Amino acid sequence: MQNQEPKESGSVQSIHRALSILERLGESDDGLPLKEVAAQAGLPPSSAHRILTTLQRQRFVRFDQATMCWSVGVQAFVVGNAFARSRDMVSLAVPLMRRLMLSTGETVNFFMLDGSEVVCMAQVQSQQMVRAISRPGGGAEMHRSAAGKMILAHMSDDEVAAIIQKTGMTRYTEHTIITPDALKSELRKIRQRGFSVDNEEFSLGLRCIAAPIYDEAGIVHAAVSIAGPSSRISEARVEGLGEMVANCSRLITSEFGGSAREMAPRVP
Repeated sequence: MQNQEPKESGSVQSIHRALSILERLGESDDGLPLKEVAAQAGLPPSSAHRILTTLQRQRFVRFDQATMCWSVGVQAFVVGNAFARSRDMVSLAVPLMRRLMLSTGETVNFFMLDGSEVVCMAQVQSQQMVRAISRPGGGAEMHRSAAGKMILAHMSDDEVAAIIQKTGMTRYTEHTIITPDALKSELRKIRQRGFSVDNEEFSLGLRCIAAPIYDEAGIVHAAVSIAGPSSRISEARVEGLGEMVANCSRLITSEFGGSAREMAPRVP
């Protein structure tokens, strides 16, 4: 005999309905009238009104007499702000980075923007005998790093130019991008495919692939990447591995409460 899922109690069902209403109100910039709240939550207007008035007493929602609309209240902000204070992007990312390492077999890094460079904030090392290792806390120039180029791809032209003017474009290998025009072309390519590649641009025999992490405003301050020898991260595998890294970045963005956008340039 198969086990049946226990039926929800009335109190649990009420909590689900209240949270559903809060979610709908959170998606509306101007608030919603009772009829629309009920319709979106799939509830009779009387039930929706009862839940709304309960939430109103706790200041999770508020009612505007002038517009006859309900909207999110101050207490919802207080609770949400507590999460904003306590969340740690790196700690949220590491379990997903570990999963990516196991699925790709390569070292996974988490980089964050710090001024005019990217800094490695966390790393999950490959279990392979030959593996890429970046020192956590170490910085890298944007133009020669997969993570750096990914973040640059989300910046305005003026921001990119300012960074390049400050740091220069040092050549490390024959593959390093060393001119602004070549970098612009590379950034356009990154925007089109959704991930970036360090194609032995810092060290011969080393290839990296990175994808963006968005915050709640749709801005990219960080990126997740895999790094390994080009003998394993071959050109034939770049597309497949790129999608795996991009999928990991989407999961981290979601876990962080970010909002992914279609490669929108950053506002200066």
